[in-house]
Amino acid sequence: QVQLVESGGGLVQAGGSLRLSCAASGRTFSGYFVGWFRQAPGKERELVASISWSGGGRNYADSVKGRFTISKDFAKNTVYLQMNSLQPEDTAVYYCAARSTGTASFESWGQGTQVTVSS
Repeated sequence: QVQLVESGGGLVQAGGSLRLSCAASGRTFSGYFVGWFRQAPGKERELVASISWSGGGRNYADSVKGRFTISKDFAKNTVYLQMNSLQPEDTAVYYCAARSTGTASFESWGQGTQVTVSS
């Protein structure tokens, strides 16, 4: 399994931006589908964005479309989540996760990074 290391969370004012990073270690993301999830207190975990490492597919939750962008850097073996126009409702712990192409469940998870948006 690929191991994931996240970074980039923090505290930002409403309307601000943050970029989260998810770096793979132990192996590359080749053959994987990578997603960013978030979970706020008292709420269910939500898949906010996902990307195919080998293909061109990207998907976003309706709640973040037009504000968040998921991207990949082959040289750095890293997936990013650029978050713009952040709102207090975006406050959550953000996790990156990876699943092998062709499987249904995300089997590798990062440790999570806190994103807090103040009003």
